[in-house]
Amino acid sequence: MDTKLYFALGPAEHPEQGISEANWRDFLDREVTPRFPDGLSVLDVYGQWRGKGQGQPERERSKVLIIDYPNVPENRTKIEAICTAWKKLTGDESVLRVTEAADVEF
Repeated sequence: MDTKLYFALGPAEHPEQGISEANWRDFLDREVTPRFPDGLSVLDVYGQWRGKGQGQPERERSKVLIIDYPNVPENRTKIEAICTAWKKLTGDESVLRVTEAADVEF
């Protein structure tokens, strides 16, 4: 499976607010790498979203975490645990998740 997780770090206009690069790396080291030690990719992105009842979209500094893994229940549980840990850390309502079947070879 190929899963992309989108993590909002804070307002794009105020990089001093929200999650710092050091805090992101700590989260990656503590919550992600132990669950998927064989490899992953992280992309810096800019994103925006509009929550229910909001007039204007929020513009966010974001990270996209890409993980490829065998489609077994244990790995799906690990993905869910990463999302839960992020929401607990940040108070965010959600982590955008896109999962697709993938044909991966090295």
